[in-house]
Amino acid sequence: MIEPWRVGVLFSQTGVTAAVETTQLNATLLAIDEINEAGGAAGRPIEPIVYDPASTPRRFRTLAERLLIEDRVRVIFGCYMSSTRKAVLPVVEAARGLLMYPTLYEGFEYSPNCIYTGAAPNQNSQQLARYLFRHHGNRVVFIGSNYVYPYESNRIMGDLVRQAKGQVLDEMYVPLDPRPADLERALKAVSRARPDVIFSTVVGSGTAMLYDAYHRAGFDSSALPIASLTTSEAEVAEMRPEAAAGHITAAPFFQTLDQPAASRFVAAYQHRHGPAAAVPAAAEAAYFQVHLAAGALARGGGEAPEQLREGLTGLEFNAPQGQVRIEPANNHTHLWPRVARLDPTGRFRVVWTAPARVRPDPYRVMQELDPEAGHWPGRVEA
Repeated sequence: MIEPWRVGVLFSQTGVTAAVETTQLNATLLAIDEINEAGGAAGRPIEPIVYDPASTPRRFRTLAERLLIEDRVRVIFGCYMSSTRKAVLPVVEAARGLLMYPTLYEGFEYSPNCIYTGAAPNQNSQQLARYLFRHHGNRVVFIGSNYVYPYESNRIMGDLVRQAKGQVLDEMYVPLDPRPADLERALKAVSRARPDVIFSTVVGSGTAMLYDAYHRAGFDSSALPIASLTTSEAEVAEMRPEAAAGHITAAPFFQTLDQPAASRFVAAYQHRHGPAAAVPAAAEAAYFQVHLAAGALARGGGEAPEQLREGLTGLEFNAPQGQVRIEPANNHTHLWPRVARLDPTGRFRVVWTAPARVRPDPYRVMQELDPEAGHWPGRVEA
């Protein structure tokens, strides 16, 4: 009997970020089924052990310990919020395991025991800032959830605003599980500041609340859009289309992407979960990282972190967003930045795409503004 490759899967099915993490869980299981149907990883079927950490960092840590010590897995696919990654990673490092993390994050981190397949700031923040400054202006208000990623993401965006000789007019944080009054207070401050753009790092269930409150307050998205890195199809699915219309997001993948690998992935996902199922960038990264891990297992011959990293070196995969690979110098992923705007039906329409995939630079070594052009070089398509 062939011994299965047992892997841990840690995505929340309950709690404030359940909507987007459930899509990551679904995409992970879809990839595992595809690999098993094709004969497995290095001829071994993948057996997922799935737990629900309920959007709670302490619960993530406890379940990671269970997976690595009691269930004896070596690889965990999981985590959405940076606070949960930071809770899990020391456990993974101590147990000589590997975390594969499929979510955009704030950068400035490296671990030999983590593979980062979501976007680093030079693959989304810079592209979003450039688009906003060219099309809307550089006077910005920040509204974020009260945890590590929004603070760090706003610090990065603040640097970009100042490089463009713009101004951060206000910076506000709301609870991770906010009340309507929290968001209404923030929007009153927006009215007083009169910015060109709202940059939102609100996550989870508070996202739809913010956009609905914005719409009820009578703001116009053509004049004052909400721009975000954390608003995806999963959060938009919880909004009314009129509340979503006109707002802007940067990500490597959108469900409406018109290319064969993207269409196949969305069709397979929606065949399993219904034609209206949201398929965000976080799900796409969760999907392709499993395929990368399976390819690395076949090439490296083992599931220890050092063997998988060796197997990943030079390995290319035709992901839904485009061809991707892991950068061995920092364990992050070469990705395809895009900017999209929500149409009146609540669907993302790509308005800018990178002419080539972008090498990950999690420490933002090369992030200077072009002093003559007033923006970062790039091709605006619409």
